[in-house]
Amino acid sequence: MSDPVSSAPLQRSPLHNVHLELGGRLVPFAGWEMPVQFSSIVDEHKAVRESVGVFDISHMGQILVSGTEAESFLNQALTNDCSVLAPGQGQYSLLLNDDGGVIDDLIVYRTSPKEFFLVVNASRIAEDWAQLEKLAHGNEEVELANASAVTAGVAVQGPRSAAVCRHLFGVAAPFPPRNTIFVAASASGFMWLCGTGYTGEEGFEFFMPATEAEGWFRKILAAVKEEGGLPCGLGARDTLRLEMGYPLNGNDLSPERTPLQAGLGFFVKLDKPKFVGREALLNQKEAGLPDKLTALRMTTASPPPRPHYPILVGGENVGEVCSGTQSPSLGCGIAMAYLPPHLSAPGTALEVEVRGRRFPAEVVKKPFYSKKNG
Repeated sequence: MSDPVSSAPLQRSPLHNVHLELGGRLVPFAGWEMPVQFSSIVDEHKAVRESVGVFDISHMGQILVSGTEAESFLNQALTNDCSVLAPGQGQYSLLLNDDGGVIDDLIVYRTSPKEFFLVVNASRIAEDWAQLEKLAHGNEEVELANASAVTAGVAVQGPRSAAVCRHLFGVAAPFPPRNTIFVAASASGFMWLCGTGYTGEEGFEFFMPATEAEGWFRKILAAVKEEGGLPCGLGARDTLRLEMGYPLNGNDLSPERTPLQAGLGFFVKLDKPKFVGREALLNQKEAGLPDKLTALRMTTASPPPRPHYPILVGGENVGEVCSGTQSPSLGCGIAMAYLPPHLSAPGTALEVEVRGRRFPAEVVKKPFYSKKNG
C-alpha cells in the first residue's frame, strides 16, 4: 500500500470520530486521512480469514449512470460487457485511455434497466469523472451523478459475514450473493448492499448516505464483535488483497500498462465492436506483450519486499516490485511485479534486492493464498 505525496488538505471520512474513539492509527491515503490499523495488522488480517472484520471504505467513489442509453454508453466506456447484467447484478470492469492504459478498475452494478451504480477507487475519482463526462458530452440520453461526497461505505469481510448480516437485517434477510446488489430507501436517501469485497473472503460492502454512516457503523461493529471479529484498517486490507493477487490501482495498475499486461484479459471483451482502448489492445495482442504482472514468493527468510525494490536474474535488473508484503497467512514475503514474458512462468528463479541485499524468490501462480494452502 502506498500513497502519492500531495500538499492538498486531507479529506476525512464520516467515521473519523469513531476511528479516533477506537484508537485507530490514521495515515494519508489517496487524499484521505484513513485508519491503517486499530490493533495489529496481523491480528486484523487473521480476524478476516478466520471470523470477520469491518472496514471503513468511505474514501471510495460512487458514480451513478442513468438514462435510456446508459447501457450502450457504459459498454463504450468500459472493457466488460454490462449488457449481460440483469438488475441486481454487478461485474468487475476497467476504464481505459485511448492507448489501452488503465485509468481505473471498478465495479459496475445494474440497479434497474436504465440505471447503474459504479464503485471506483479513491485515488481515481477525479480522473474517472473527467473521462466519463468527456465521453458523455452531448449525449442527452445519459445522465451522470457523482455521489462520492455524500456517500459512505463499510465493508464486512470474513466467514462470519452472513451472521453479521443477520444481526443487522434479521434472520430472514437475504445475504447478497457474489456480484449482486440490493437497493433500499433510507432516512435520507438510498442504501446499496453489495456482494463484493477485496479480501478473497465471503462478505459484503454497504454504502449509505454519509449522514447515516456513524449509526450504521456502530451497529455493524457491535455485530462484528459479537461474532468474534475486529475493526480493521487499510494495512490488513492490503495484505488480504495481495494474498489473493488482487491488483491495487497506482501500484499494479496504471495508465502506462494495459489490462492484458496485468492479466485481466478475462474482463476485457474484445468481441464488443467498440470501446475506448480496444484498437490499442488488439494491436498489443497481435504484437505480443512486453511484460506481464507476475506473482513472486520469497523462498528464504527475508525482510518484506516493498514497492520499487529491484528484481534480478543473473545479476541483471529485470523489473521492480509493484506490491509486496509479508504474508500473515503464509509466513513469507510475497510480491507482484511486471516481468518479461519469458521470466513469468511458475518456478522461475529470481532475486529481490531488499535494503542492498539479494534474497532468492520464485515465480508462483496466483492466488498466493487459498483455503487449501492457507
